[in-house]
Amino acid sequence: MTPRQPLDLTDQQRQELRATLKHHAKPYMRERAGALLKIADGAAAHAVAQQGLLRRREADTVYAWVARYRAEGLAGLLIRKGRGRKPAFSPSA
Repeated sequence: MTPRQPLDLTDQQRQELRATLKHHAKPYMRERAGALLKIADGAAAHAVAQQGLLRRREADTVYAWVARYRAEGLAGLLIRKGRGRKPAFSPSA
């Protein structure tokens, strides 16, 4: 995604993101939905990453959220299984 490419949302997508922003159980989903709504309203993704969220993010992270939302919809914003640090010690071994 180029930095100034707008995110065009349908009314249904906008409503879905607003509902996610206000009511989703996972805080990271609320953050991502808010970022996407700001970008759809005309803010640059880089500016949203730097000062539009509770915590500063890398611009590439926000670009990835936009790309995943375009490709998969709201499900693309969920953290996928297998992400994160793997255990160094397994008690079953």
